[in-house]
Amino acid sequence: MKPDWDKLMEEYKDSKTVLIADVDCTTAGKELCTELGVRGYPTIKYGDPNNLEEYKGGRTFDDMKKHAEENLGPTCGPDNLDLCNDEQKKVIEKFQVLPAADLDAYIEESTTKIETAEANSKKVLEALQKQYEDANKKKDEIVEGIKNSGYGFAKAVKAANKRKEEV
Repeated sequence: MKPDWDKLMEEYKDSKTVLIADVDCTTAGKELCTELGVRGYPTIKYGDPNNLEEYKGGRTFDDMKKHAEENLGPTCGPDNLDLCNDEQKKVIEKFQVLPAADLDAYIEESTTKIETAEANSKKVLEALQKQYEDANKKKDEIVEGIKNSGYGFAKAVKAANKRKEEV
């Protein structure tokens, strides 16, 4: 994916409205990645820098370029209300009239809810992973036991008997 990503960055390097960049989350970019909720690599995010969304599309140059052409550039937000539909404008206006302390409280509470949901999901996933590993180990033990009991020889004898019948 990296060569295609580099090609896409080159394609948009002179754009006045679109930024395609990469961040190394293991070195200098670690703090930014933590702030943006990057948990796996590679992760592609797009949209308003204050409201990035995770890209879930294809990872080829053509897939990413098509997404960039269709989705990147100015988007609906407080600075681009003309790009918003009526419903989006109402939501933005609701937050624009809130006192700063209330806005901060809403953001903090919402962030906590998201982090809790992600942590709960991770716990479930870890439990499922353990269940899967246990079931897979048990299956492997059963298969090995069957094979060690002569399963392969039984199949070979059956095939040999069939050949004798055909003669």
